[in-house]
Amino acid sequence: MAKYEKGSEHPSELRELQDSQTGSHIYQITGDETINHNLYFLTPSFTQDQKYLIFTSYRSGKANFYIVEYPDGNIVQITNGDEVHGYSGVISKEGKELFYTEGNSIKAIHIESFEERVLAVFPGGSLGECSVSADENYIVTAMKLDGKSHVTVTATDGSGGEIIYTSPDQTIIHPQFHPKHPELIAYSGDPAPRMWTIKRDGTENRRLYEHENSEFLVHETFLGSQDDLIVTHWPYSLRRISLDTLEMETISDFNAWHIASNRDGTKVLCDTVHPDIGLRLVDVETGKHEAICYPKSSSGGSQWKKDRYAVAEDWAAAQQDGDREKSLSWMEMKIDTVYGPQWTHPHPSFSPDESSVVYTSDVSGYSQVYVANIP
Repeated sequence: MAKYEKGSEHPSELRELQDSQTGSHIYQITGDETINHNLYFLTPSFTQDQKYLIFTSYRSGKANFYIVEYPDGNIVQITNGDEVHGYSGVISKEGKELFYTEGNSIKAIHIESFEERVLAVFPGGSLGECSVSADENYIVTAMKLDGKSHVTVTATDGSGGEIIYTSPDQTIIHPQFHPKHPELIAYSGDPAPRMWTIKRDGTENRRLYEHENSEFLVHETFLGSQDDLIVTHWPYSLRRISLDTLEMETISDFNAWHIASNRDGTKVLCDTVHPDIGLRLVDVETGKHEAICYPKSSSGGSQWKKDRYAVAEDWAAAQQDGDREKSLSWMEMKIDTVYGPQWTHPHPSFSPDESSVVYTSDVSGYSQVYVANIP
């Protein structure tokens, strides 16, 4: 067997640590001197039974998915593709398959047999992260094709996919299904206004909040199973907006960055930067927040030192305006100095039992995957 291919096994890289400030027990899952990161912060990196953890690694020279029996099992390679989107992976509810995108294709792979299914192909398209509907019948992804941004929906049974919406003038990123309502999708627009919802059939495209580039709203996601979105007003506050009334209110005034809710919407997990005050757990009712641990990641990206979205002059100053035009978003850029690199951001997410968090840090010199117990 080749060193890196589907099913290749590699020894455990586990190290156990303790956060010096909070006392949190931390498992460092990866140690290879390459880029390694957890799945995107909008989706768990653990299987539902918490027996396995799935992550992305570039150890073969390109992004692919790997699985480890948590915490100290061997590391097993799941995919072996040339264009795997390292932040696209979503684990099925039963923990048997991983849904992900590779180039212009949406795929599913069985995590034990490595049997692969191609669910849809969009010729000429560039696809982003996956989100799976509450009934697990559909996957939504953003796509760039022919200079336009699109929302695509694909059936998980392999019966195909379709474009449900094409934006006339915005880049579409981060579409996600509501955790409870299988017909409702939220997505992000760039440039502002940022927050939108749309039905799975492409109807009822709705702008939730009108604002300009000077009001930096980012990283929106659903507040658990509630009918609210949470959003970062960077770098000032964590906010929520009702999908019914469209009224927005502040949860807490601090520099919450990437945000993820627990299932019932009572707690919000986030990382922080400028200043880095660690991973925080926020009580939604009171707005109080406490540190879980301090990842000390480099958290790259020049735009996070500002309080507005990147405009043409920012991309030109970074000499990345050409890259921006070719990529679906900064998520797909190899090295984005404006908003990334993404693997230098902690991107924390909850474990299924909500007793621990998974995150990425390059404090060691290379981006690695960590799991920290919530104190």
